[in-house]
Amino acid sequence: MWPIGGLHTTDGQEVEVIDPGLHNRNSGPDFFNAKVKINGTLWVGNVEIHDKSSDWYLHGHDHDEHYNNVVLHVVGVADRDVQMQSGHFVPQMCLKVPPSVHDNYEELLRTDAYPPCYRIIPNLTRLTVHSWMAALQTERLEQKTIAILQRVQQRDGSWEDAYFQTMARNYGFGINGDAFEEWARHIPLQAVGKHRDDLFQIEAIFMGQAGLLELNAIPERYQKDALNEGYFSKLRNEYQYLAHKFSLMPMDAQLWRFLRLRPQNFPHIRIAQLANLYYQRKAGLSALIDCKDMPAMAEMLSTQVTPYWETHYTFGSESFRNAKHLSPFSINLLMINTCVPMLFAYGRHSMKEELCDRAFDILEQLKAENNHIIRMWKECGLDVKSAGDSQALIQLKKEYCDRKECLRCRIGYEYLRASR
Repeated sequence: MWPIGGLHTTDGQEVEVIDPGLHNRNSGPDFFNAKVKINGTLWVGNVEIHDKSSDWYLHGHDHDEHYNNVVLHVVGVADRDVQMQSGHFVPQMCLKVPPSVHDNYEELLRTDAYPPCYRIIPNLTRLTVHSWMAALQTERLEQKTIAILQRVQQRDGSWEDAYFQTMARNYGFGINGDAFEEWARHIPLQAVGKHRDDLFQIEAIFMGQAGLLELNAIPERYQKDALNEGYFSKLRNEYQYLAHKFSLMPMDAQLWRFLRLRPQNFPHIRIAQLANLYYQRKAGLSALIDCKDMPAMAEMLSTQVTPYWETHYTFGSESFRNAKHLSPFSINLLMINTCVPMLFAYGRHSMKEELCDRAFDILEQLKAENNHIIRMWKECGLDVKSAGDSQALIQLKKEYCDRKECLRCRIGYEYLRASR
Protein backbone atom coordinates (compact mmCIF):
# COMPACT_ATOMS: atom_id res chain seq x y z
CA MET A 1 0.00 0.00 0.00
CA TRP A 2 2.95 2.35 -0.42
CA PRO A 3 2.77 5.01 -3.16
CA ILE A 4 3.81 3.84 -6.63
CA GLY A 5 6.12 6.81 -7.22
CA GLY A 6 7.77 9.68 -5.40
CA LEU A 7 9.90 7.62 -3.01
CA HIS A 8 13.08 9.29 -1.75
CA THR A 9 15.73 8.70 0.90
CA THR A 10 16.04 11.17 3.76
CA ASP A 11 18.87 12.88 1.86
CA GLY A 12 16.79 13.28 -1.31
CA GLN A 13 17.93 10.33 -3.45
CA GLU A 14 15.23 8.73 -5.62
CA VAL A 15 14.18 5.21 -4.56
CA GLU A 16 12.59 2.60 -6.82
CA VAL A 17 11.53 -0.75 -5.34
CA ILE A 18 12.18 -3.49 -7.90
CA ASP A 19 11.51 -6.44 -5.57
CA PRO A 20 10.58 -6.16 -1.85
CA GLY A 21 12.31 -9.49 -1.18
CA LEU A 22 11.23 -12.32 1.11
CA HIS A 23 9.56 -11.57 4.42
CA ASN A 24 11.69 -12.94 7.26
CA ARG A 25 9.66 -14.30 10.17
CA ASN A 26 12.72 -15.26 12.22
CA SER A 27 15.57 -13.22 13.69
CA GLY A 28 17.46 -10.88 11.41
CA PRO A 29 16.42 -8.15 8.94
CA ASP A 30 12.72 -7.96 8.06
CA PHE A 31 13.13 -8.67 4.33
CA PHE A 32 15.81 -10.74 2.59
CA ASN A 33 17.17 -10.33 -0.94
CA ALA A 34 15.31 -7.16 -1.81
CA LYS A 35 16.17 -5.23 -4.98
CA VAL A 36 16.01 -1.43 -4.82
CA LYS A 37 17.38 1.30 -7.03
CA ILE A 38 18.79 4.30 -5.20
CA ASN A 39 19.62 7.20 -7.52
CA GLY A 40 19.70 4.77 -10.44
CA THR A 41 22.07 2.27 -8.80
CA LEU A 42 20.67 -1.22 -8.21
CA TRP A 43 21.25 -2.59 -4.71
CA VAL A 44 20.52 -6.20 -3.73
CA GLY A 45 20.37 -6.94 -0.02
CA ASN A 46 18.16 -6.78 3.03
CA VAL A 47 15.61 -4.24 4.25
CA GLU A 48 14.89 -3.37 7.88
CA ILE A 49 11.71 -1.60 9.03
CA HIS A 50 11.17 0.42 12.22
CA ASP A 51 8.73 3.03 13.53
CA LYS A 52 11.66 5.36 14.29
CA SER A 53 15.28 5.42 13.10
CA SER A 54 16.51 5.34 16.71
CA ASP A 55 14.95 1.87 17.11
CA TRP A 56 17.97 0.62 15.12
CA TYR A 57 20.14 1.36 18.15
CA LEU A 58 17.46 0.36 20.65
CA HIS A 59 17.46 -3.15 19.11
CA GLY A 60 21.25 -3.36 18.96
CA HIS A 61 21.55 -3.61 15.18
CA ASP A 62 24.62 -1.36 15.20
CA HIS A 63 26.56 -4.18 16.92
CA ASP A 64 25.08 -7.07 14.90
CA GLU A 65 26.95 -8.29 11.82
CA HIS A 66 23.72 -9.78 10.44
CA TYR A 67 22.62 -6.24 9.62
CA ASN A 68 25.76 -5.33 7.65
CA ASN A 69 24.03 -6.11 4.34
CA VAL A 70 20.97 -3.89 4.92
CA VAL A 71 20.58 -1.72 1.80
CA LEU A 72 17.59 0.32 2.98
CA HIS A 73 16.15 1.30 6.36
CA VAL A 74 12.41 2.08 6.06
CA VAL A 75 11.01 4.16 8.95
CA GLY A 76 7.95 6.13 9.93
CA VAL A 77 10.01 8.86 11.59
CA ALA A 78 13.68 9.56 10.74
CA ASP A 79 14.95 10.93 14.05
CA ARG A 80 18.66 10.14 13.49
CA ASP A 81 21.21 8.63 11.12
CA VAL A 82 22.07 4.96 11.61
CA GLN A 83 25.29 2.98 11.17
CA MET A 84 25.99 -0.71 10.67
CA GLN A 85 28.56 -2.65 12.68
CA SER A 86 30.88 -2.19 9.69
CA GLY A 87 30.72 1.57 10.19
CA HIS A 88 28.83 2.35 6.99
CA PHE A 89 25.74 4.55 7.14
CA VAL A 90 22.47 2.98 6.02
CA PRO A 91 20.28 4.79 3.47
CA GLN A 92 16.93 5.62 5.07
CA MET A 93 13.50 6.23 3.61
CA CYS A 94 10.49 7.69 5.41
CA LEU A 95 7.25 5.96 4.55
CA LYS A 96 4.29 7.75 6.02
CA VAL A 97 1.37 5.51 6.97
CA PRO A 98 -2.03 7.09 6.18
CA PRO A 99 -3.99 7.78 9.40
CA SER A 100 -6.89 5.58 8.25
CA VAL A 101 -4.56 2.61 7.68
CA HIS A 102 -2.89 3.18 11.06
CA ASP A 103 -6.25 3.39 12.85
CA ASN A 104 -7.59 0.26 11.12
CA TYR A 105 -4.47 -1.69 12.05
CA GLU A 106 -4.71 -0.59 15.68
CA GLU A 107 -8.34 -1.70 15.66
CA LEU A 108 -7.34 -5.15 14.35
CA LEU A 109 -4.84 -5.54 17.18
CA ARG A 110 -7.12 -4.48 20.01
CA THR A 111 -10.48 -5.98 18.92
CA ASP A 112 -11.60 -8.71 21.32
CA ALA A 113 -13.95 -10.42 18.86
CA TYR A 114 -12.41 -13.28 16.88
CA PRO A 115 -11.44 -12.96 14.11
CA PRO A 116 -10.99 -9.18 14.48
CA CYS A 117 -11.71 -8.58 10.77
CA TYR A 118 -15.19 -10.14 11.00
CA ARG A 119 -17.10 -6.96 10.07
CA ILE A 120 -15.56 -6.65 6.62
CA ILE A 121 -15.95 -10.28 5.52
CA PRO A 122 -19.57 -9.99 4.23
CA ASN A 123 -18.46 -7.09 1.98
CA LEU A 124 -15.61 -8.94 0.26
CA THR A 125 -16.00 -9.72 -3.44
CA ARG A 126 -16.25 -13.36 -4.51
CA LEU A 127 -13.04 -12.93 -6.51
CA THR A 128 -11.13 -11.71 -3.45
CA VAL A 129 -12.36 -14.61 -1.32
CA HIS A 130 -11.88 -17.27 -4.01
CA SER A 131 -8.34 -16.20 -4.94
CA TRP A 132 -7.24 -16.00 -1.29
CA MET A 133 -8.80 -19.39 -0.44
CA ALA A 134 -7.06 -20.99 -3.44
CA ALA A 135 -3.71 -19.55 -2.32
CA LEU A 136 -4.24 -20.74 1.27
CA GLN A 137 -5.19 -24.21 0.08
CA THR A 138 -1.95 -24.51 -1.89
CA GLU A 139 0.04 -23.07 1.00
CA ARG A 140 -1.37 -25.70 3.36
CA LEU A 141 -0.52 -28.54 0.98
CA GLU A 142 3.00 -27.17 0.57
CA GLN A 143 3.35 -27.02 4.34
CA LYS A 144 2.25 -30.65 4.65
CA THR A 145 4.67 -31.55 1.85
CA ILE A 146 7.56 -30.29 4.00
CA ALA A 147 6.51 -32.63 6.83
CA ILE A 148 6.25 -35.57 4.40
CA LEU A 149 9.69 -34.84 2.92
CA GLN A 150 11.14 -34.84 6.42
CA ARG A 151 9.68 -38.32 6.97
CA VAL A 152 11.11 -39.48 3.64
CA GLN A 153 14.52 -38.28 4.78
CA GLN A 154 14.14 -39.97 8.17
CA ARG A 155 13.23 -43.25 6.43
CA ASP A 156 16.34 -43.23 4.21
CA GLY A 157 14.51 -41.96 1.15
CA SER A 158 11.65 -44.49 1.30
CA TRP A 159 8.38 -42.94 0.15
CA GLU A 160 6.55 -46.16 1.07
CA ASP A 161 7.72 -45.90 4.68
CA ALA A 162 6.95 -42.17 4.78
CA TYR A 163 3.42 -42.81 3.48
CA PHE A 164 2.81 -45.50 6.10
CA GLN A 165 4.14 -43.18 8.82
CA THR A 166 1.92 -40.32 7.62
CA MET A 167 -1.13 -42.58 7.54
CA ALA A 168 -0.32 -43.96 10.99
CA ARG A 169 -0.03 -40.46 12.44
CA ASN A 170 -3.47 -39.55 11.13
CA TYR A 171 -4.93 -42.79 12.48
CA GLY A 172 -4.33 -41.15 15.87
CA PHE A 173 -6.97 -38.55 14.93
CA GLY A 174 -5.25 -35.82 16.93
CA ILE A 175 -5.10 -37.22 20.45
CA ASN A 176 -2.78 -40.15 19.68
CA GLY A 177 -1.13 -38.67 16.59
CA ASP A 178 2.34 -38.44 18.14
CA ALA A 179 2.08 -41.93 19.61
CA PHE A 180 1.01 -43.44 16.28
CA GLU A 181 3.87 -41.75 14.47
CA GLU A 182 6.30 -43.13 17.06
CA TRP A 183 4.70 -46.56 16.60
CA ALA A 184 5.16 -46.37 12.82
CA ARG A 185 8.88 -45.69 13.34
CA HIS A 186 9.04 -49.00 15.20
CA ILE A 187 7.45 -50.96 12.35
CA PRO A 188 10.10 -52.54 10.07
CA LEU A 189 8.02 -52.75 6.90
CA GLN A 190 10.61 -54.84 5.07
CA ALA A 191 10.43 -57.46 7.82
CA VAL A 192 6.63 -57.30 8.01
CA GLY A 193 6.51 -57.70 4.24
CA LYS A 194 7.94 -61.21 4.57
CA HIS A 195 4.74 -62.17 6.47
CA ARG A 196 2.17 -59.99 4.71
CA ASP A 197 0.12 -63.04 3.64
CA ASP A 198 -0.54 -63.91 7.29
CA LEU A 199 -2.89 -61.44 9.01
CA PHE A 200 -2.29 -62.98 12.45
CA GLN A 201 1.47 -62.42 12.18
CA ILE A 202 0.98 -58.87 10.93
CA GLU A 203 -1.29 -58.12 13.86
CA ALA A 204 1.22 -59.71 16.24
CA ILE A 205 4.02 -57.44 15.02
CA PHE A 206 1.79 -54.36 14.95
CA MET A 207 0.41 -54.93 18.48
CA GLY A 208 3.77 -56.04 19.84
CA GLN A 209 5.66 -53.01 18.52
CA ALA A 210 3.00 -50.81 20.10
CA GLY A 211 3.93 -52.27 23.49
CA LEU A 212 0.38 -53.57 23.89
CA LEU A 213 1.38 -57.23 24.26
CA GLU A 214 3.06 -56.59 27.60
CA LEU A 215 0.89 -57.84 30.47
CA ASN A 216 1.40 -54.59 32.41
CA ALA A 217 -0.09 -52.68 29.45
CA ILE A 218 -3.47 -54.24 30.35
CA PRO A 219 -5.40 -52.76 33.32
CA GLU A 220 -5.04 -55.13 36.26
CA ARG A 221 -8.78 -55.85 36.41
CA TYR A 222 -8.67 -57.26 32.85
CA GLN A 223 -5.40 -59.20 32.99
CA LYS A 224 -6.91 -62.50 34.18
CA ASP A 225 -9.65 -62.43 31.50
CA ALA A 226 -7.09 -61.57 28.81
CA LEU A 227 -5.00 -64.60 29.73
CA ASN A 228 -8.04 -66.91 29.98
CA GLU A 229 -9.36 -65.88 26.54
CA GLY A 230 -6.16 -67.11 24.92
CA TYR A 231 -5.95 -64.61 22.01
CA PHE A 232 -3.64 -62.26 23.90
CA SER A 233 -1.26 -65.12 24.79
CA LYS A 234 -1.22 -66.44 21.22
CA LEU A 235 -0.41 -62.98 19.85
CA ARG A 236 2.26 -62.45 22.48
CA ASN A 237 3.92 -65.81 21.80
CA GLU A 238 3.91 -65.12 18.05
CA TYR A 239 5.35 -61.66 18.61
CA GLN A 240 8.13 -62.96 20.85
CA TYR A 241 9.15 -65.38 18.08
CA LEU A 242 9.07 -62.64 15.40
CA ALA A 243 10.79 -60.11 17.68
CA HIS A 244 13.66 -62.54 18.17
CA LYS A 245 13.77 -63.27 14.43
CA PHE A 246 13.94 -59.61 13.41
CA SER A 247 15.56 -58.10 16.56
CA LEU A 248 12.51 -55.97 17.30
CA MET A 249 12.12 -53.57 20.22
CA PRO A 250 8.63 -52.31 21.16
CA MET A 251 7.78 -48.69 21.92
CA ASP A 252 6.77 -47.55 25.40
CA ALA A 253 3.08 -48.38 25.87
CA GLN A 254 2.77 -45.45 28.28
CA LEU A 255 2.75 -43.11 25.28
CA TRP A 256 -0.79 -44.18 24.37
CA ARG A 257 -3.58 -41.98 25.66
CA PHE A 258 -7.00 -43.38 26.62
CA LEU A 259 -8.48 -40.58 28.76
CA ARG A 260 -11.59 -39.00 27.18
CA LEU A 261 -11.12 -41.23 24.15
CA ARG A 262 -14.09 -42.96 22.57
CA PRO A 263 -13.62 -46.77 22.55
CA GLN A 264 -13.67 -46.94 18.73
CA ASN A 265 -10.58 -44.71 18.77
CA PHE A 266 -8.64 -46.92 21.19
CA PRO A 267 -5.15 -47.79 19.83
CA HIS A 268 -6.01 -51.50 19.79
CA ILE A 269 -8.88 -50.92 17.35
CA ARG A 270 -6.98 -48.52 15.11
CA ILE A 271 -3.95 -50.85 14.97
CA ALA A 272 -6.20 -53.85 14.15
CA GLN A 273 -7.72 -51.79 11.31
CA LEU A 274 -4.27 -50.83 10.03
CA ALA A 275 -3.14 -54.47 10.18
CA ASN A 276 -6.14 -55.45 8.04
CA LEU A 277 -5.47 -52.58 5.62
CA TYR A 278 -1.83 -53.66 5.26
CA TYR A 279 -2.84 -57.32 4.83
CA GLN A 280 -5.20 -56.36 1.98
CA ARG A 281 -2.33 -54.46 0.28
CA LYS A 282 -4.21 -51.19 0.60
CA ALA A 283 -1.66 -49.34 2.74
CA GLY A 284 1.00 -48.84 0.05
CA LEU A 285 1.86 -45.82 -2.05
CA SER A 286 1.18 -47.69 -5.31
CA ALA A 287 -2.39 -48.41 -4.14
CA LEU A 288 -2.87 -44.70 -3.49
CA ILE A 289 -1.50 -43.64 -6.88
CA ASP A 290 -3.82 -46.13 -8.60
CA CYS A 291 -6.85 -44.30 -7.14
CA LYS A 292 -8.12 -42.07 -9.94
CA ASP A 293 -10.94 -40.43 -8.02
CA MET A 294 -12.45 -39.90 -4.59
CA PRO A 295 -14.71 -43.04 -4.51
CA ALA A 296 -11.75 -45.25 -5.41
CA MET A 297 -9.70 -43.64 -2.64
CA ALA A 298 -12.49 -44.14 -0.11
CA GLU A 299 -12.77 -47.81 -1.11
CA MET A 300 -9.00 -48.22 -0.72
CA LEU A 301 -9.17 -46.92 2.86
CA SER A 302 -12.15 -49.08 3.80
CA THR A 303 -11.15 -51.62 6.45
CA GLN A 304 -12.37 -53.49 9.52
CA VAL A 305 -10.98 -55.54 12.40
CA THR A 306 -10.23 -59.22 12.96
CA PRO A 307 -12.94 -61.34 14.72
CA TYR A 308 -11.50 -60.94 18.25
CA TRP A 309 -11.77 -57.16 18.06
CA GLU A 310 -15.39 -57.32 16.93
CA THR A 311 -16.22 -58.11 20.57
CA HIS A 312 -13.40 -56.21 22.30
CA TYR A 313 -11.97 -52.70 22.56
CA THR A 314 -8.99 -53.80 24.69
CA PHE A 315 -7.57 -57.19 25.68
CA GLY A 316 -9.75 -58.97 28.25
CA SER A 317 -12.63 -56.47 28.15
CA GLU A 318 -15.52 -57.97 26.20
CA SER A 319 -18.10 -55.75 24.46
CA PHE A 320 -21.13 -56.08 22.20
CA ARG A 321 -20.30 -57.42 18.74
CA ASN A 322 -19.45 -54.67 16.27
CA ALA A 323 -17.57 -55.07 12.98
CA LYS A 324 -15.82 -51.76 13.74
CA HIS A 325 -15.48 -50.64 10.16
CA LEU A 326 -13.63 -47.41 9.61
CA SER A 327 -16.44 -44.83 9.57
CA PRO A 328 -17.13 -42.57 6.54
CA PHE A 329 -16.23 -39.61 8.77
CA SER A 330 -12.83 -41.14 9.60
CA ILE A 331 -12.20 -42.06 5.96
CA ASN A 332 -12.96 -38.47 4.94
CA LEU A 333 -10.39 -37.16 7.43
CA LEU A 334 -7.79 -39.69 6.29
CA MET A 335 -8.25 -38.64 2.68
CA ILE A 336 -7.90 -34.95 3.63
CA ASN A 337 -4.87 -35.34 5.89
CA THR A 338 -3.04 -38.34 4.42
CA CYS A 339 -3.95 -39.23 0.84
CA VAL A 340 -4.32 -35.77 -0.71
CA PRO A 341 -1.09 -34.36 0.81
CA MET A 342 0.83 -37.51 -0.15
CA LEU A 343 -0.43 -37.34 -3.75
CA PHE A 344 0.56 -33.68 -3.92
CA ALA A 345 3.99 -34.24 -2.31
CA TYR A 346 4.83 -37.25 -4.45
CA GLY A 347 3.59 -35.45 -7.56
CA ARG A 348 5.95 -32.56 -6.80
CA HIS A 349 8.82 -34.97 -6.10
CA SER A 350 8.31 -37.05 -9.24
CA MET A 351 7.37 -34.02 -11.38
CA LYS A 352 4.02 -35.60 -12.25
CA GLU A 353 1.67 -32.65 -12.46
CA GLU A 354 -1.33 -34.94 -12.95
CA LEU A 355 -0.94 -36.22 -9.37
CA CYS A 356 -0.93 -32.66 -8.02
CA ASP A 357 -4.01 -31.82 -10.08
CA ARG A 358 -5.72 -34.98 -8.84
CA ALA A 359 -4.97 -33.97 -5.24
CA PHE A 360 -6.69 -30.60 -5.74
CA ASP A 361 -9.64 -32.21 -7.56
CA ILE A 362 -10.23 -34.76 -4.78
CA LEU A 363 -9.91 -32.07 -2.09
CA GLU A 364 -12.73 -30.15 -3.78
CA GLN A 365 -14.89 -33.32 -3.86
CA LEU A 366 -14.42 -34.17 -0.17
CA LYS A 367 -16.78 -32.98 2.56
CA ALA A 368 -15.61 -29.99 4.58
CA GLU A 369 -14.43 -30.59 8.12
CA ASN A 370 -16.77 -29.50 10.89
CA ASN A 371 -14.83 -28.10 13.82
CA HIS A 372 -14.76 -24.91 15.88
CA ILE A 373 -12.50 -23.15 13.37
CA ILE A 374 -14.82 -23.82 10.43
CA ARG A 375 -17.92 -22.89 12.44
CA MET A 376 -16.25 -19.60 13.39
CA TRP A 377 -15.65 -18.65 9.75
CA LYS A 378 -19.17 -19.68 8.77
CA GLU A 379 -20.57 -17.37 11.44
CA CYS A 380 -18.51 -14.56 9.88
CA GLY A 381 -20.20 -15.13 6.53
CA LEU A 382 -17.70 -17.28 4.64
CA ASP A 383 -19.15 -20.09 2.53
CA VAL A 384 -17.57 -23.51 3.18
CA LYS A 385 -18.53 -26.05 0.54
CA SER A 386 -15.67 -28.57 0.46
CA ALA A 387 -12.57 -29.83 2.22
CA GLY A 388 -10.59 -27.46 0.01
CA ASP A 389 -12.42 -24.56 1.67
CA SER A 390 -12.06 -25.94 5.19
CA GLN A 391 -8.35 -26.65 4.75
CA ALA A 392 -7.83 -23.09 3.50
CA LEU A 393 -9.66 -21.63 6.50
CA ILE A 394 -7.71 -23.78 8.96
CA GLN A 395 -4.52 -22.44 7.36
CA LEU A 396 -5.86 -18.88 7.63
CA LYS A 397 -6.63 -19.27 11.34
CA LYS A 398 -3.42 -21.01 12.36
CA GLU A 399 -0.86 -19.22 10.20
CA TYR A 400 -2.33 -15.71 10.02
CA CYS A 401 -4.97 -14.97 12.69
CA ASP A 402 -3.25 -16.75 15.58
CA ARG A 403 0.07 -15.10 14.68
CA LYS A 404 -1.45 -11.65 14.15
CA GLU A 405 -0.12 -11.69 10.58
CA CYS A 406 -2.86 -9.34 9.39
CA LEU A 407 -0.41 -7.46 7.17
CA ARG A 408 0.23 -10.60 5.11
CA CYS A 409 -3.45 -11.54 4.86
CA ARG A 410 -5.57 -10.44 1.91
CA ILE A 411 -8.59 -10.00 4.16
CA GLY A 412 -6.40 -7.95 6.49
CA TYR A 413 -5.31 -5.88 3.49
CA GLU A 414 -8.93 -5.13 2.61
CA TYR A 415 -9.60 -4.21 6.22
CA LEU A 416 -6.67 -1.80 6.35
CA ARG A 417 -7.70 0.05 3.20
CA ALA A 418 -11.39 0.26 4.11
CA SER A 419 -12.84 3.69 4.87
CA ARG A 420 -14.02 4.14 8.43
